Amino acid sequence: AVKATARAKPSKTTKALKPAKAAPRKPAVIAPPPPPQLDPRGKSMEIVEAAKALAIELARAASDDKCHQVVVLNVIGLSPVTDFIVLGTGTSSRQIRAVAENLRTAGKEIGHRPLPGGEHADNWMLVDFVDVVVHLFDPDARSYYDLDSLWGDAPRIPWERATSK
Repeated sequence: AVKATARAKPSKTTKALKPAKAAPRKPAVIAPPPPPQLDPRGKSMEIVEAAKALAIELARAASDDKCHQVVVLNVIGLSPVTDFIVLGTGTSSRQIRAVAENLRTAGKEIGHRPLPGGEHADNWMLVDFVDVVVHLFDPDARSYYDLDSLWGDAPRIPWERATSK
């Protein structure tokens, strides 16, 4: 004979402990990212700031390579071709070529590829990163072409590293 086991009746407190049916979950609504901030030309401010940072870094690298009279010019709104111009003066054609090659390498290392070419003469080299263009001159070519005056309306960007005292 099989013994029947009696089931206990659930008490009122047992019923209260049963989990309630969960309401169906609504999928999370993900807001689209805000639109990028644009400058007056419609260019992303993120791109403009990256170009400015590149110009400053290239100016520092040129100075570290013993170029003098290094200047960074903001030509946004003045030039339809580029956003920043870096000018530097070298002491010899050999030094100018070496600095130009070092700037190409420095740009590549931080994710900016220069356009090919840029060798104008022994007294003037150009390194073109599209949003930043670097001109390296010997002293005579710098004064002859006088890009500082040509772009005289362009604001100068401070690029020197802070010095500790």
